[in-house]
Formats: sequence, structure tokens, C-alpha cells
Amino acid sequence: MSDPIVRAMMADDLPMVLAWRNHWDVRRFMFTQHEIGLEEHRNWFSRSTNEATRRLLIVVDREAPIGFVQFDNVADAGASNWGFYADPNAARGTGKMLGFAALKYAFGELNLHKVCGQAVDFNTASIALHERLGFVREGVLREQQRLQGAYRSLVCFGLLRSNWNQSMKPVGEPS
Repeated sequence: MSDPIVRAMMADDLPMVLAWRNHWDVRRFMFTQHEIGLEEHRNWFSRSTNEATRRLLIVVDREAPIGFVQFDNVADAGASNWGFYADPNAARGTGKMLGFAALKYAFGELNLHKVCGQAVDFNTASIALHERLGFVREGVLREQQRLQGAYRSLVCFGLLRSNWNQSMKPVGEPS
């Protein structure tokens, strides 16, 4: 079985990524929760692809796209923020496969020192995934984001390259 690959997002991916992003199982955990239209999505893609320190990526397993990953503030040996979501109709375990592939790319291809992430306090699946991937909780931003009519806290995570290298195991191997 081959490892998933990570490739740059292309304009042809816009309808697929928009469908994933607008699916309620993804959108309810986003800071921007309205349903995004195609024009707004195209404008985001155009702006984002012109930012030298941002990477928009698609993770592909066996020729099928399984999710989207974004890295911001990318600099050689720097600290980058990431965001991600899997195809909401993907099989169980896809998130871990996507995360593993993206982090391998981040610490390899992008040569990052640290990857930082945040999860809304009620997104227990994302919190658990960060922890399974080796992230350390670095803090909580209390009542930081207003979502669905209430202020929610954000759980902050960090993963250093040195910790990733020590704990890295291919998908499917026991943790």
C-alpha cells in the first residue's frame, strides 16, 4: 500500500473543495460559518495562491483526493499555522491519514520547525486527532471566537520537528 501524496491545490479543485467546505460537518467548526458561494471561493483562492508564505494543498490517497490542508506563514525552519479538513464523506481514519501526510510534507518539503494548530473547544474529533498526531496542548484562548451565537474557547496546539521525528510512525502502525 502506498502512502498518500500531497500536492498543490489547483483551480480545477475549487468545486470539490467548496463542496467539502460548505458541508455542515466541516463548516460548523469554521470561524466563517456561512455557506460560501463560488465567487467568494474563487476570490479566496486567487488571493491565497498569490501569498508567498501560504500553501494550499490537497492530500490524495490511491488517486482519490481525501482532504484539504493549508499552511500559513511558511518560512524555512519557521513556525507555521495549519488548518485542514477531510472529505466529509471519507472513510473513518481518513483524518489521521491526511494529518500524517500533511505533517510529513510540512517537516520534509517545507522544512518547518513547528506546526501550530487550533481547534474549537467542541470539536472533540479535531482535538483528539491533534493529540494522536503528537501535538502538545499549549494553551486555551478562552471565549475567543463567537460561533453559533455563543463565545467558544480555542484549544491551541504545537508540534515541533524534533517531537515529530521521534514519534513518527507510518499510518497503520500501532501508536
